[in-house]
Amino acid sequence: MDRAEIEVKVRAEIKKTEQLIAEYKEMTKPVAPDDAIGRISRMDAINNKSVTEASLRKAEGKLSSLHRVLSKIDAEDFGLCLKCNQPIPIGRILIRPQSLHCVNCAR
Repeated sequence: MDRAEIEVKVRAEIKKTEQLIAEYKEMTKPVAPDDAIGRISRMDAINNKSVTEASLRKAEGKLSSLHRVLSKIDAEDFGLCLKCNQPIPIGRILIRPQSLHCVNCAR
């Protein structure tokens, strides 16, 4: 697989992640105290909001990593593990394009 195909995959993942971030941002809007949903339901909504905020932070981190990968896709050392300098298997790059480490170093 060549770098152009990997770039297409990374761009598709960026688009998907941006859409996910937009959904998370919509879901993390403040829970109004005057909502007539009941005390327990409101507490549940606040808890769900916290979980969604954590997912939002994770997705934003992933997006940042994907942009970093995209900016380095033409570099000579693209696809090499940052720790051991060995090639990252193409399967790992396709499944998790934001990976900068091989499986062994990522552990």
